[in-house]
Formats: sequence, structure tokens, C-alpha cells
Amino acid sequence: MLRVGLTGGIGAGKSAVAQRFAERGAVIIDADVLAREVVQPGTDGLAAIVAEFGTGVLTADGDLDRPALGAKVFGDEAARRALEGIIHPRVRERTAELTHAAPPDAIVVNDVPLLVEAGLSPSYHLVVVVLADRELRMLRLTRLRGMTVAEAAARIEAQTDDERRRAAADVVLPNDADLDDLHVRVDRLWRDRIVEFERNLRLGRAARRQDLLVTPSEPDWPALAARLIARIRHGLGGQPDLHHIGSTAVPGLSASRVIDLMLSVRTLAEADALAGRLGEIGFPRRSGEWFDNARGVPGMTWPKRLHGCADPGYEVNLHVRVAGSPGWRFALLMRDHLRAVPEARDAYAAAKAAWMASFEGYAEAKEPWFDEEAQAADDWAGSVGWQPGL
Repeated sequence: MLRVGLTGGIGAGKSAVAQRFAERGAVIIDADVLAREVVQPGTDGLAAIVAEFGTGVLTADGDLDRPALGAKVFGDEAARRALEGIIHPRVRERTAELTHAAPPDAIVVNDVPLLVEAGLSPSYHLVVVVLADRELRMLRLTRLRGMTVAEAAARIEAQTDDERRRAAADVVLPNDADLDDLHVRVDRLWRDRIVEFERNLRLGRAARRQDLLVTPSEPDWPALAARLIARIRHGLGGQPDLHHIGSTAVPGLSASRVIDLMLSVRTLAEADALAGRLGEIGFPRRSGEWFDNARGVPGMTWPKRLHGCADPGYEVNLHVRVAGSPGWRFALLMRDHLRAVPEARDAYAAAKAAWMASFEGYAEAKEPWFDEEAQAADDWAGSVGWQPGL
């Protein structure tokens, strides 16, 4: 099933987005609700809190006295971490139970206020961040929730900043207007991306390729690649060898907005064994047989596996190559050569522009240039002592 992480700073409007997702048919799992559920009277969570902080954190009726508990952990880092160590594992366990109970074609939205702070972004197929400017959030907290200005400011400052939230976001939903405007944005996201993403994920297929034109370099490409790599690493477990390659990995180089990633494996049998898990986390295998041109060995090719992305909001090629193979080496060498030699990078950009302007097929037209680049890159590697991965 598709798992969406939803977050945003206090007062940004995250709850309104969650409610709209629910109206569209999503299964909502609210971390704040679960955090209260796991410390209800009679739970082992409440017993653990009493054991850690004493009976003074209970009301006369045996409920958790939240203000009293808050006074104990406020400004005490060790106490706060101890409380988190009690609540967070229980919330994660309950979240897993509710997720597993949802239908296989469900779209499960996890409403998690501290998603970014807890480092949970890679565990979701899609992360949606709701943003609003600070002044508007202050106004909402004071007028709608009855906080003082000092209380509202303190609550905002206690959370991470919007820069970190943006870095974690696959989708940013601005909420600086009225509720109708927010609903339009949510409905568009649901219709144009989330529903198709779920269908692609369930059917094990990559999103339909877009007709992408070569565009000037965009500064957020490396951050996007890093976000996707983190998602793959989390999904596969351990520390698989992953690299951002291709044109979007070279600062200043024009590209067609395709994020090329490379996963290194020891054998193609290992690549095939990983295919199912990659599909589950949103990177299904593309059908067909795929080969790399073994540059410098005329007529020779080297097999690989190629995966796409089920998310229609991204264009991704995930190349799964045997470490040490010609294609694996050339992908890293060309990237590093173009990064290090501006003249080579600019020549590639000019060649791209010429290919786009010609009537020849883009893929066919670039092969002779790549042969020349392979030789130039090899010469550069020998001159500087380049080694893959260094």
C-alpha cells in the first residue's frame, strides 16, 4: 500500500490537510492521537512513565497529568529523551498494526508532527509538508487556539525550521490563503499524483515517461537524488552502495530532469533478488533487457537491470550494475570527469543542444560523442590517479 508521511509546523494547517485526505478516501493514522492512546490508564506505557517519573505525573483519577509531566521534562534533555524512549516505540508499534490492518489498495497517510525531527522521511513512499509563514501561524495559534504570543512563539521555536522541512519534502503544500484554496491544492495533489502513485505501486509498474526537454541546471537536483537514495537505503536495509550519476549529478550541466541513480551489486542474481523489494518501496523494474556499451571494447555490451519510479512526480532511472563492470566504471568516471573539467562539461552541454535541435534520434546521436568522452575521461583518470568511489 502507499504510505504517505504528512507533516508541518504547528499552526501550518496540517490537520486540515489530513481531514481533506480522509474525505478523499485516505486512511489517516494520527501520531498525536496514538501518543495519547498508548499512555491511557491501564497501559504499559503509562506504567513505564510512572516508573520513570513517579506518581506525581498522575491525576487523582489515575490519568496522565500532562502539565505535571511537561514540567518535569521541560528544559531537561535527559528527561525528554527518556519520555520519548517510552512513547515513540509504542507509537511505532501501534502505527504498524493499523497500517497492516488497512486494505492492500489503501492510501495510508501518517500525520506525524515531528516527522522531520525524528528522521522518519525515508520510511515513506511520499512526504508531504504543509507550510505557512510564521506570522500567519502565530495568528492562528493565538486567535484559534487561545495561546499567548509568548506561548505560540515558544511552540514554533521548539520545532525544526521550514528549511529542514523543505529538504525532506517530496511535495510542499503552501497554506497561506483560505481553506478553499488549500482544498484545491490537496485535491489536485490527490488526483494528479497520489492516486496514480498508488496504482503504479500496486501493479508494480513505473510511472509513464514524460517528454522531457533539456533544461538549465537546477540547484535542487542533488538534494532530490539524496532524498531518493535515503529512501532506497532505508527500504533495502544496511548500507547498499548507491550513487547519483548522470547529468543531474554534475553542477552547472543542463539536463532533462531525469535523476539517474546507480545501485552496485556483486552479481545480476543479486540484482534480481532485490527487484521485489525495490518495487515495494516505489522503484519497480522496467521490462526488457538492458545493456551498457563497454566503451573501449568494440561490439561488446554488458548487461544490467533498470528500474523506474512509481511516483509520477519524478522521472528516475535506477541502474543496477555489477560493481567493477564497464558500465559501472564509466558512469562514475564520466560524472567525476565532467565535475572536475569545466571544458568537458560545457562541451557536453553544447552537444546536447545540437542533438536536441537536429532531426536525429537523441540516443543514437550521442553515442559517437560518448566514445570520445570515454577516451578523454580515461586520459584524465590516468593523469590524476582517479579511482572509482574515491
